[in-house]
Amino acid sequence: MNIRTVEETELDLLSLGEAMIRLSPRGHGRIEFADQLEVWVGGGEYNVAYATARFGLRAGFASRLVDNPLGQLVLNHARAAGMDTSEVGVIPYDGVGRASRIGLNFTEVGSGPRSSVTMYDRGHSAASQIRPGDIDFQRICSERGLRWLHTGGVFAALSEDCAATCKEALIAARGVGTVVSYDLNYRSTLWSIEQAREVTKELMPYVDCLIGNEEQFRTLLGVKSGGSGDPPSVIYESVARAYPNVKVIGSTLRETKSSSINDWSAVLYVDGKFYESRRYDGLEIEDRVGGGDGFSSGIAYGFLTGMEPQDTVEFGAAHGALVHTTRGDTSQVNVEEVIEVMRGGSPRIKR
Repeated sequence: MNIRTVEETELDLLSLGEAMIRLSPRGHGRIEFADQLEVWVGGGEYNVAYATARFGLRAGFASRLVDNPLGQLVLNHARAAGMDTSEVGVIPYDGVGRASRIGLNFTEVGSGPRSSVTMYDRGHSAASQIRPGDIDFQRICSERGLRWLHTGGVFAALSEDCAATCKEALIAARGVGTVVSYDLNYRSTLWSIEQAREVTKELMPYVDCLIGNEEQFRTLLGVKSGGSGDPPSVIYESVARAYPNVKVIGSTLRETKSSSINDWSAVLYVDGKFYESRRYDGLEIEDRVGGGDGFSSGIAYGFLTGMEPQDTVEFGAAHGALVHTTRGDTSQVNVEEVIEVMRGGSPRIKR
């Protein structure tokens, strides 16, 4: 990929999506028995901008919020990491949320054989009402200058207008040489597989870096995987043939032994070559949510800072593993910690 230079741009990365308030019972409790709820901020695309801002890049977020304390909570959380929030529209709150509101999700953190569970309460959210033309992507990409645009299937699923806005953003970015990454991130509770397939195929011609897994490649893109004896790179080669504009394909690989223990790794397919990260066997999971976004942000950071593909996939996998070790959706680690883990550093206590 040809990535625009720091000197000609104002932003390294901009994510387009929705930020929500997440409410979780303490520990591994159940929602129906909760007497207290932890408050976190998160969202698939938001998490990527948040992490890259923590890593020291000039990262921003494009979205819409309402002007109430929950909207301010999101903005405070973003600004604390150094995120640029100037492309977040803040609209008046009607006092009830009939017209527009901040989306919520209630997440139980699973344990052992009990899965983690997320219940959405995001109808009529401010971000879901974004329409084409509400955000001036041409100005952002051309006048401000943007190196990398990230968005994904969660935002595109929120409404037909969001899907159209997503396409508008991708076209503007591609038109000036901004790299586009798109996380397929299919959520069956947000839209049907038929809707997701139709929108995804319409967006794919504008994508440079695709994040997903083999099941999503098959169901959303219609590509065929190889036989049982074929190497794992076959399905990535199929995606690349179907969409020659896609230069990078990334996937996380997870074997779920329980909600608390996963085997974890990642792969990258870059310009016809296949790269695999080290394996994190028996990874202990504190919170299942956000690992994929940790990988996506790690991939963006790697390419934006000039890492080679092997180091990039190692950085993304290590960051995703570390995101699993803390509560909440967003990353709580820094670059030095990620590099130490990707190089096999010891988890012994540091004094």
